[in-house]
Amino acid sequence: MVSLRWASLAARIASTLGPRADGNSYSDKSLAAAKALQGWYNAPSGLWSTTGWWNSANCLTVLTDWALLAESSAEAVDVPGIIANTFRNAQQTTVKSHRAVSPRGMTTPSSYRYRPSARKRGFSEFINDYYDDEGWWALALIRAWDLTREQAYLAMAERVFADMHNGTDGTCGGGLWWSKERAYKNAIANELYLSVAASLANRVITSKRAQYTQLARDSWTWFRGSGMINERDLVNDGLRIGADGRCVNNGLPTWSYNQGVVLGGLVELAQATGDASYLDPAVAIAQAALALLSGDGDGDGIIREVNECEPDCGADGSQFKGIFVRNLGYLHRAAPHEAFRDAIVRNADSIWARNRNDKNQLGIKWTGPPELGEGPNASTHSSAMDVIVAALAVSS
Repeated sequence: MVSLRWASLAARIASTLGPRADGNSYSDKSLAAAKALQGWYNAPSGLWSTTGWWNSANCLTVLTDWALLAESSAEAVDVPGIIANTFRNAQQTTVKSHRAVSPRGMTTPSSYRYRPSARKRGFSEFINDYYDDEGWWALALIRAWDLTREQAYLAMAERVFADMHNGTDGTCGGGLWWSKERAYKNAIANELYLSVAASLANRVITSKRAQYTQLARDSWTWFRGSGMINERDLVNDGLRIGADGRCVNNGLPTWSYNQGVVLGGLVELAQATGDASYLDPAVAIAQAALALLSGDGDGDGIIREVNECEPDCGADGSQFKGIFVRNLGYLHRAAPHEAFRDAIVRNADSIWARNRNDKNQLGIKWTGPPELGEGPNASTHSSAMDVIVAALAVSS
């Protein structure tokens, strides 16, 4: 059923494809977007204002992904300097945080309780009470290492992952808890665990590779059998733990980022193991996600968040779609698929033409206008910038 629906969607989108800008055009656009993102950067804290802690990790990730592609044009934005400043300043203050899952399956906006003397928002060694927050920072640090080869970043990512690993146990047959309260096992925390483990396997010294590879392999085996991937090849938000201890798919929304991070994790796992078959489920999830996210509505191929939350997706939800497209881009580079490329480019073009203000700031709804939902802000912008960077990657 998914394959037929996907084929219909791909044909419909392909039939309406217009001229596409070349890589040079996306180079100019991504440079403008990178400069605009830095308008929200707060150097003393090392974070991006107007958004939260985990979102700032994604701001750093998209900047680093861009710098890895942009080469000489990246000199206009000192990404290595930004990384170094964030690495130094963002973790300086230990604070407590509180998040909760709403009935819709979306985490409510994070609230951070400051000590009276605290002036900066952050968590020592990028560790806090939420394993998904830690995973975002671990991935950002790994990408920082990819750009700079600064060993301190990779070593910190390993320390963060070690804390994540401490959050795994035998409940539900395995897997990582969402938070240190150990009340919920969900998709995003476990997808991040998979992605971080596999990414480390591809980067650490030889003596450590087998350990990280096995952890990543075991994580995927558990995730695949956990029930969170439904019969439509879509990933629901998490698991419901019954009174009898049985864990089943909780039926909560198939948010776009839950369809995304697993793609990047499987790309890294395929590389770590040399087994390209890990890309097969990634392709199936990506196809199902595009059919859901861009096949509904008016059928124009523009990706929209599930549950029609736009433009009021909250502080967390405004980040989700860009994470999906970022990882779709990683998958396309490992397993090229013309429909993946077309989706990335089509959305990038829509964002730039219809969802950009006169400051080159990008909003939450990729058909625009950018001011929807009291935007743009660093979250909506970095999410949309992920698409521009992905378009640069697939058009090069």
